[in-house]
Amino acid sequence: QVHLVESGGGLVQAGGSLRLSCAAPGRTFSGYVFGWFRQTPGKEREFVAAVSGGRVNYADSVKGRFTISRDNPKNTVYLQMNSLKPEDTAVYYCAARSGSYGDYADHGLYPYWGQGTQVTVSS
Repeated sequence: QVHLVESGGGLVQAGGSLRLSCAAPGRTFSGYVFGWFRQTPGKEREFVAAVSGGRVNYADSVKGRFTISRDNPKNTVYLQMNSLKPEDTAVYYCAARSGSYGDYADHGLYPYWGQGTQVTVSS
């Protein structure tokens, strides 16, 4: 079992920045794929970004604005969000799984999830 703890959400004006953190206390990150997803009411959970080893991928809607990174010694994954837009408003979730990087955007393949953190971008 991998316990993920998220932090860093909040309210920000359009054009602003936030950094989300996802920590896994007491766990080694080596060999895990980490993803960030987001969800708004009535919609399916949406892929945002993923990282594993030296590979990263982003949804088209966030490319050039968001950056995913990991700090293995700190057992923490980050999502730096810049140039935020009102349509980025959602609950953001961190997820993890072991194994291959394939299908990184499929939220159904991640068994471990954080509790979610609200991001609200005002216009």
